[in-house]
Amino acid sequence: MFRENKDHLQQELFNSYSWMNPKIQASLQGTWAPLFYEHVFCKIDETPFSCLYSLDNGRPNFPVNILLSLEFIKHMKDYVDEDIIEQFRFNYQIMYAVGLRNLGELYLSERTIYEFRRRVYRYTVENPDKDDLIFGQFEKLTKHFIELAGINTKEQRVDSTQIMTNIKLAGRLSLAYDVLSQAVNACPSELLTDSLKQVLESEYKTKVLYRSKGSEAQKRIQEMIDLGIELVSSIESNPSIRELNAIAILQRFINEQATFDSKKKTWEAKANKDIAADSLQSAYDPDVTYRKKASKGHVGLVLNIAETCADENPVQIITDYAVEKNRVSDAEMLEKRIPEIQNKMDVTDFYVDGGYFSGGVEKQAQDTGITVHYTDMTGKKPDPEKLPLTAFTIKDHKTVDSCPEGHAPYSCQFNGKNNVILAYFDREVCSNCPKQDTCPVKFRKNNTVLRVNKSAIFLAEARERKEDKSARQEATSKRTAIEGTNSSLKCSQGAGKLKVRGKVKATLVTGMKIIGHNFKQLVRFFNGDIRKKAMEIANNNNQGVIVPIC
Repeated sequence: MFRENKDHLQQELFNSYSWMNPKIQASLQGTWAPLFYEHVFCKIDETPFSCLYSLDNGRPNFPVNILLSLEFIKHMKDYVDEDIIEQFRFNYQIMYAVGLRNLGELYLSERTIYEFRRRVYRYTVENPDKDDLIFGQFEKLTKHFIELAGINTKEQRVDSTQIMTNIKLAGRLSLAYDVLSQAVNACPSELLTDSLKQVLESEYKTKVLYRSKGSEAQKRIQEMIDLGIELVSSIESNPSIRELNAIAILQRFINEQATFDSKKKTWEAKANKDIAADSLQSAYDPDVTYRKKASKGHVGLVLNIAETCADENPVQIITDYAVEKNRVSDAEMLEKRIPEIQNKMDVTDFYVDGGYFSGGVEKQAQDTGITVHYTDMTGKKPDPEKLPLTAFTIKDHKTVDSCPEGHAPYSCQFNGKNNVILAYFDREVCSNCPKQDTCPVKFRKNNTVLRVNKSAIFLAEARERKEDKSARQEATSKRTAIEGTNSSLKCSQGAGKLKVRGKVKATLVTGMKIIGHNFKQLVRFFNGDIRKKAMEIANNNNQGVIVPIC
């Protein structure tokens, strides 16, 4: 039965804290624990989690705000489960942070934590159209942190980083064995043929993975695909077994790794070069995909974060995050997140790298009143000898008012279905134009026409902004520090290699890690404006100027 935890609002007159030496009390008040209690624990909204419990039956639930707080602390300090439980039982700082004032006051078992996580995960999977419970807490706490520290959110920087779930990096041969053995193991032994039963024997694994020559890899893969087909055929009349997750993964593997020969009525293993990047990469995590970025291959997911970056901010706070399969491009993620971010806070500028450059991003940004500043740009560069589209006067990205020489088209049409502008000019005027050789208009029998896609106009405007050297330097300067944020999440908080599998669990865990990161930034704020002090030291450098001594 769900019950909100408000016991911490009225403490006992005598407790472990009241018995402490005054100097120890003062020392405790100078740590992170009181800040966490006041600005995280007391701000957690437990009511969205009521859907995880019965409203009128059973014993009261273990306090949700304590469970969430322990999760945030765990991911902030990169603890394992055994560590956070031990810290909760014997570390008074942790107990103080979660509203308890007597050491050993409340018992917490591992099973309670695991059951809470299971409920949150199940709710998220069963309600994909509803708000993510952890993301909801992230938004509420982030809003409080921003107001508390007086953070300016108008300027933000965005970056993505590759993250890996709890899987092993497997070659194609190892992947085939993992998929097949998992599927065989999930089936009742009475349905297995003798050849399929051999898959579960250790000798088979040794033969396939460790005693096969490189030249035999394709042959071994074909052998396991044939066994997979045999297994699928043997369970055809058992719908309950066919619906098992292990069987679904096997069928996906066969469809992605082999092609059906309609003449021979057989499945033939594909060559390595024919395997798609979004094909199955792990038998234990079907969500991870393959992506090559900056000449490096990566298997896993991608995390995209937005962070404040105004110079006057005492600290910077992560304002948004999203986890996707890593084959989803940076531009796709930003295009999707721009409206979400703008709905939460007033943003005027985004600072990003070239990977986010796309017509869709530019359109979405301009529709919401945001200017995107790029440090670089991807894609084919325009011909420098041709006039850019920005040389034309185009109203509302729909109507061409005039060409670079000031001549208006006699007709202009905008096709809203495919977002194409067609502007028709007088052929005689264009024939005598001094810029005829560099103009993008096309000559036809009776006229000249400028045919341009709306997204191309957005891209041309973005390229023009990027050509401003001082603006590009500012964009580079403001964006660079987000690399350090990603590094901090991955190295000090374990976001680089998560201990869970699947996109849903990865998103939930990543959200907790980011809440932990933002709280650490809040602690820095209360401990003093580090960035401001550093700038003052740099500006008041009295070492003088180096001059040669004659």
